Amino acid sequence: MHFLRNSIITGSFVVFSVLSFAQSKDFKAAQSLDIFHSLLRELSLFYVDSIEVEKLVATGIESMLESLDPYTVYIPEEVAGEFDIMITGQYGGMGALIKKAPGGVVISEPYKGFPADMAGLVAGDKILEIDGHATADMDISTASKQLKGIVGTPLVLKVAKLRGNDTVTLTLTRGRIRISDITYTGMVADSIGYIRLSSFTKDGSRDFKNAFVALQKTGALKKLIIDLRSNSGGSLDEAVNIVSLFVPRNTEIVALRGRIKQFDRVYKTKEQPLDTEIPIAVLVNNLSASAAEIVAGSLQDLDRAVIIGSRTFGKGLVQTPSNLGYNAQVKITTAKYYIPSGRCIQAIDYSHRNADGSVGQIPDSLIRPFKTKNGRTVYDGGGIMPDILSEPLTYAKITYDIAARDMLHDFSVRYFATHPAIAAPEDFRLTDEEYNDFVQYAAERPFDDRTTTEVLLEQLETAIKAEHLYDTAKAELDTLHAKISHDKRSKLLLFRPELQQLLENEICARYYYDEGRFRSMLRYDRQAADAIMLLDDAKAYRKALGMGR
Repeated sequence: MHFLRNSIITGSFVVFSVLSFAQSKDFKAAQSLDIFHSLLRELSLFYVDSIEVEKLVATGIESMLESLDPYTVYIPEEVAGEFDIMITGQYGGMGALIKKAPGGVVISEPYKGFPADMAGLVAGDKILEIDGHATADMDISTASKQLKGIVGTPLVLKVAKLRGNDTVTLTLTRGRIRISDITYTGMVADSIGYIRLSSFTKDGSRDFKNAFVALQKTGALKKLIIDLRSNSGGSLDEAVNIVSLFVPRNTEIVALRGRIKQFDRVYKTKEQPLDTEIPIAVLVNNLSASAAEIVAGSLQDLDRAVIIGSRTFGKGLVQTPSNLGYNAQVKITTAKYYIPSGRCIQAIDYSHRNADGSVGQIPDSLIRPFKTKNGRTVYDGGGIMPDILSEPLTYAKITYDIAARDMLHDFSVRYFATHPAIAAPEDFRLTDEEYNDFVQYAAERPFDDRTTTEVLLEQLETAIKAEHLYDTAKAELDTLHAKISHDKRSKLLLFRPELQQLLENEICARYYYDEGRFRSMLRYDRQAADAIMLLDDAKAYRKALGMGR
């Protein structure tokens, strides 16, 4: 009886403690909310300047969420439409990228087959009016909103045409704009197909399946390259559906595990595959993330494909949207991804921050080994490490600056205005005269023409001056400046090989849309070339998958 009495007392104490803890947490939460409400009231009544309470609350919410991770975000009513577009990849509009320009808004790139393209709008056409509203003083966000609308509604544009310099009034009908996740598909060698997947929006797996079936119908397809470079992810379901095309039915692809068990889930393939034998190479880079990492990582863990490129981003966190009322939402990180070997690919540990609030990569001491289906060793804690490392082309600082200032795009529009047609993207080359025309064009425009070496030399000179050593080193510094300094024209000629490649890609996009850009890019693609070389060597392919000789 004494033991029973102690057990009852102990049990009661545990229950009481749990209830007290829960009540304590609830009390503290209510207390914090009450303080926050009182603070807002005091600020709105007594702050020296007038304040916008709604903006202040939004700032508070955003700062609070930033302390958790970059993916837990607040979605207010005014941007809910943009969030839906990001998830579905669909909106009502004319189907073109636009950018601000003096005197109006300019078409940057029309999407093939959509209303803008069907109406004959091309890159460089300037929109002067949208439904009677002048665009001269209109910001790009306002112009974008006016161009979008309900599918089937009319859109009246006053346009200054690039070719011919005519001003015309066009009436378009807004269409359902959905940009396919498949940027380009085609044969890149006699028996090797290529599919570039840019994102994972709704029905993206259907697009992928159609692209793969189209390659099969050529009769030439024997091997496949899946390009996931710079694919930042999207729908988990679409990622699982794509993997299911190449592995047996009922294969586990990814598991979700979180603090709350209701978010735990295991995703397995549901459909019969299309091809479980075709050799596959998957291209990835440091911007391949989330759903792209699930596809690459699961195919690696299942030894179904060889991964080529550079280490992926390392986003292994799952977000779940939740309604807050008043048409606002919050997207909350609720779980982590675990791919077939059991590893999590999350690279940054947001739950353990440094004293200054910063976060870092998961340390090597906490990274663990796992095994693929064939027994190869792979690791967690930092994205997907490729089976074969292949570095991409790198560019000079001046090239990045010229591209960032849209000079390559703007020159491509100028070229397009005066050249009715060009060769196919695989064959197009700028002549010496045409490249010299670009040199003349670019040299007259502002851009940072310093090389990385010049920037470093400037930093060295600043440090030398700060330490009062300039007089001693001046002669050597002057000699270095003389050896590495060139004028703009000389630098544009020095870096011609890489600038011309990028310029040709952009010009091909003017004539052959986005597909033309990628067809042109593949000519110089070192990583794609490595994938082709591997797929052409059956012995090396099998060895990379741990399948012996």
